[in-house]
Amino acid sequence: MTHRFDRMRRLLPALLLLFAAASLPAQDRAPAAPPEARALAEALVARMTTDEKLGQLLNTAPAIERLGVPRYNWWTESLHGAMGTLPTTNFPEPIGLAATFDEALVRRVAGVIGTEVRGLHALARETGRTGRIGTGLNTWSPNINIFRDPRWGRGQETYGEDPFLAARMGVAYVRGVQGGRPGEYDVIATPKHYAVHSGPESTRHHANVFVSRRDAEDTYLPAFRAAIVEGGAGSIMCAYNRVDGVPACASEWLLGDVLRGDWGFDGYVVSDCDAVGDIHRNHHFAPDAAAAVAAALRAGVDSECNGATLTDTDGLTGPYREALARGLITLADIDRALVRLFSARYRNGDLPGLRALSTDTVAPDVVGAPAHGEVALEAAEKSLVLLKNDGVLPLRADARIGVIGPLADATRVLRGNYSSPQSAPPVSVLDGLRRALPQAQVRHAAFGETYTDGDPVPTSALRTPDGEPGLLANYYNAAAAPPARFAPGELDAWVARTGFDDAPVVTRIEPDVNSRSLDLAQVRDVHRVEWTGYLVPPETGTYRLGIGGFNGELEFDGQPFVDLAGASWNSLPTMKTVQLEAGRRYPVTVRTQARILTGIGLLWKRVSDAPLEDMRAVAAGSDVLVAVVGLTSDLEAEEAPIEVPGFKGGDKTSLDLLADQQALLKAAKTTGKPLVVVLMNGSQVNLSWAKRHADAIVEAWYPGQSGGLAVARVLGGEVNPAGRLPLTFYASVDELPPFGDYDMRGRTYRYFEGAPVYPFGHGLSYTRFEYTAPQLAPAAAGAHEGLRVTTQVRNAGKRAGDEVAQLYLVFPARDGLPRLALRGFQRVHLAPGETRTLTFDLDPRDLSAVDADGTRLVMPGRYRISVGSGQPGTGVPAREAAFAIEQSRAVPR
Repeated sequence: MTHRFDRMRRLLPALLLLFAAASLPAQDRAPAAPPEARALAEALVARMTTDEKLGQLLNTAPAIERLGVPRYNWWTESLHGAMGTLPTTNFPEPIGLAATFDEALVRRVAGVIGTEVRGLHALARETGRTGRIGTGLNTWSPNINIFRDPRWGRGQETYGEDPFLAARMGVAYVRGVQGGRPGEYDVIATPKHYAVHSGPESTRHHANVFVSRRDAEDTYLPAFRAAIVEGGAGSIMCAYNRVDGVPACASEWLLGDVLRGDWGFDGYVVSDCDAVGDIHRNHHFAPDAAAAVAAALRAGVDSECNGATLTDTDGLTGPYREALARGLITLADIDRALVRLFSARYRNGDLPGLRALSTDTVAPDVVGAPAHGEVALEAAEKSLVLLKNDGVLPLRADARIGVIGPLADATRVLRGNYSSPQSAPPVSVLDGLRRALPQAQVRHAAFGETYTDGDPVPTSALRTPDGEPGLLANYYNAAAAPPARFAPGELDAWVARTGFDDAPVVTRIEPDVNSRSLDLAQVRDVHRVEWTGYLVPPETGTYRLGIGGFNGELEFDGQPFVDLAGASWNSLPTMKTVQLEAGRRYPVTVRTQARILTGIGLLWKRVSDAPLEDMRAVAAGSDVLVAVVGLTSDLEAEEAPIEVPGFKGGDKTSLDLLADQQALLKAAKTTGKPLVVVLMNGSQVNLSWAKRHADAIVEAWYPGQSGGLAVARVLGGEVNPAGRLPLTFYASVDELPPFGDYDMRGRTYRYFEGAPVYPFGHGLSYTRFEYTAPQLAPAAAGAHEGLRVTTQVRNAGKRAGDEVAQLYLVFPARDGLPRLALRGFQRVHLAPGETRTLTFDLDPRDLSAVDADGTRLVMPGRYRISVGSGQPGTGVPAREAAFAIEQSRAVPR
């Protein structure tokens, strides 16, 4: 009874707005699905048997041949690039895309991603692999959770700490990947993880997150609302955690009252993987599996992602069958979910009847197109943030540059997490500098052994037994065709009994060690692969050599070298140290067994036995030192089984750089040479020392396949940096509330009361910008109905460059309201001396705040508007104007 009373109390503000909501403009409700799609789906579902219906409720939906329904796997990832068996285009990690402050660019990036996802689907149709991950015409992206705490390992996947910025980037991604045709989808976007989900990773399966109604409406829900209502996302993913005692995937408040009620969503809901099982296993909200699936289905989950589908495990529909038999769910509940799912498959062209099939409009050869790589380079360049510059940048074209640090020659770091190991040949910062500054003398000092070691061995260092570039790959099928489903726990025993064919079914040369079998129709889902050839080092020295992934082994120079039998998902690569001679051919053999799942790579790293001495030797002959340091997405990661200094379980325990990196920077400073710090990372790092002692700092994030070239073009001045921080950079976690506390007080620039090392929105340029005082024009009925802000920005320097004009709203001083909040931004390119007039139209939602009960209102009081290069009061060019709001106005949820 108490729960029902609380729920009614929460609904009261919405009830008060009932009559207003009935006549809301279109942008206040999600766009409706075309009735033709629903009619087709209803007719199809009506022809299915109960058994056929149950099979469609999981992420691996089997074929229904008698109805012409092909297999479909709803599990497709494309966070910042499609993930599949072909070399796809890898863009900057989303935190870097957020730093561009460029909605149009993010929409173009998403458009490329959607095209490549469709190309991978076309390939799967050709090879008959449509039931596998990465073959669907939907994607479980974007991640629009709020990056509220710098310790969260998955924060790199988000668009930062600000709800407004996350909303604008999220809408851009959704519109780009879904395409611009009403009623149709190129690829269905799935904003995640709904809702109130941003760490810790170690507790995500059982955490009970308590959040005030104010914080829910002010911080955690706005980006989701925008993605659904404005972006028109066709799907949404519910999160693992509980919210106020109720699992997010069983929450009638989140999935019913808010999503389908307030926002008018009529798409489909997918669970995070194993979140439905968590309802009974970890949350103990339901007594058993049948009650758990019933709670999820009745609350509004239409498709359950179950991790056991990764190994074709049988019996996963059993809980639904039992729930149906016990009366916990009805066929009407199942039909409702299936109509939503099949409506989507008609709209994306997987099923005929509404639009042309996807395979009629795109082919696999679109994947990795050169034009897509150009967009990746542009995105990387626009993501870079110049945090400090004492005049050392840009570098002279003929400079003597010493490149140091563990990430200077690294390539794996460029990709970030949730990315395909196959993409265009990656460009490290070292290689980028040599390309971008051909007249410069670029020397490199290798770093010592460290936790960030492990880059894919490039094709240039591999030779087949016949001396061709790459390795010879032999694919051996399982000796018998695998069954469609395995009994729980039976897969490994079946493989042991069955074994593999003696003769390979496919033999071909491959550029490296990677899991590529999904492009081979004749290779079974259970198979063995063996890569053979030679490793040929380009220089003599000490190397770290090994393999990453799971279920594989490496023979090196005729001896067993590394076995991944004990490695688990998301663990660090297994590496050993060896001495190698330049030009010598070292025999290598890598073997793996693909048991439905595959994932392996041959990795190495050139290291130094005396890194500080080598650094000093390079410094002696250099005009400037470029130190490339930071993290990797192996250290900050999703639920990773890693515990090293500063990291635990995928999250960070400290904001400090790794100790060996900090020691390098301090030693480099003592050389007396100008020091440029290039930081690669997906989250905030304590830059207090670098801010005091380095001559320049460039934040590079995980910048994607062309990241090293982008960094070099900025360092050399060919590109004028204009990225802005989508995060507040703190000095220490000691300045923040406990990680597991979701109260926003003391967090992010809107509520943090301390002095950040670098503030949200910060970013410098090689030129200067000036602003005129903003002119304010309230709506005819008063400022509570809207406000137009107009200003002029001028490039007052001698270089052309982009400027990111940021508009902040400063609220009246009231308890619980943010200090200020971003409410507009525009990225513009200006020639030297050029002036541009900028206009920002703020609607009532932009002018609103949230009261303690969670009601969104335009509140009376005195306000200030600031427009400039960053937050007001941070020393950047910015101009302000004041205005008053005389009366309140309710804003729909």
